[in-house]
Amino acid sequence: MIDPCESAPSWIRSIAPYIPGKPAQELAREMGLDEAGIVKLASNENPLGPSERALEAMRGALRDIARYPDGNGFELKRAISTKYGVDMTQIVLGNGSNDVLELAARTFLAPGRSGVYSRHAFAVYALSVQSVGAIHIETPAVDFGHDLDAMLGAIRDDTAIVFIANPNNPTGTFVSGEALRVFLAKVPKRVTVVLDEAYTEYLGDQDRYDSIPWIREFPNLVVTRTFSKAFGLAGMRVGFALAHPDVADLMNRVRQPFNVNSVAQAGAIACLGDDDYVARSRALNLEGMKQVADGVAAQGFEVLPSRGNFVCVRVGAGSDMYQKLLRLGVIVRPIGGYAMPEWLRVSIGLPEENERFLSALREASGGSGRHR
Repeated sequence: MIDPCESAPSWIRSIAPYIPGKPAQELAREMGLDEAGIVKLASNENPLGPSERALEAMRGALRDIARYPDGNGFELKRAISTKYGVDMTQIVLGNGSNDVLELAARTFLAPGRSGVYSRHAFAVYALSVQSVGAIHIETPAVDFGHDLDAMLGAIRDDTAIVFIANPNNPTGTFVSGEALRVFLAKVPKRVTVVLDEAYTEYLGDQDRYDSIPWIREFPNLVVTRTFSKAFGLAGMRVGFALAHPDVADLMNRVRQPFNVNSVAQAGAIACLGDDDYVARSRALNLEGMKQVADGVAAQGFEVLPSRGNFVCVRVGAGSDMYQKLLRLGVIVRPIGGYAMPEWLRVSIGLPEENERFLSALREASGGSGRHR
């Protein structure tokens, strides 16, 4: 019998699927734990949950779910346009920012073209490059973050796209706005630079920069954002890209017409008008980051400085810390797939969730970390 899978392109058959954070329900089934007592700190979700304004808007949208959503997302685009000072023709909507990252890859990459990304950067970049049969160029990292000089030097004649996450997931590292702008000025204009700012709302005042006006100066720049993190809508899957109108037009040609559902659109519109909620999310994260980082360091473990809503904790090569924490009902994220086998990524939760992690870490390590 002929195996139909053999007719799929080799680059598709060789993809290692993305593994998301373990759901609490799955852990409860596997280990016979009470789901209500499980703390999930694995997926960088907003522990506040969605804002009341978003919930109210989404409840209202439920009345019309028998109808297809607006495939053009007019009202959401208008809200984004007002919020960020861009023209509606510059907006590409996505089923989460993952979707728009893949749209960029599908628009500009093909077999024989290359995409550049950093070691320890978001896994979707490599997956997006591979899914279209393009050539991978992974550059070395510096202090677990982007080495912009190395990335610039890796650009070849066949390079069509460069991916940068700022802050970076999973390491939380950060590149200053000034350094990014210098980098953009040096990148060949034929190369699209995708600047993934999924965690930008968590930046403190001293780190904040505005990349959106750069699009006028650098028409090869695509800025991606998400409603999954600081806006608290991870389960609704909605994100967007901002780009030069001609670039956005091309990306919209490969976008599925109903890729953002009507309930998600309603929730996202409400979020854009809820600055107080985002400010509370940022403040809670800053406090929680200090709580977790200080608590981990006090136990003798190394922790990477982070600008996201998560931290990386070094537990040592060959450690079974991840499994020990699971047995204690605490879900974090192993990041061996990011070439960081000694580390776990821990999302920042509510104060009591952070304390639960610190207590479980203490118990799992026997009270003393030895990996600083």
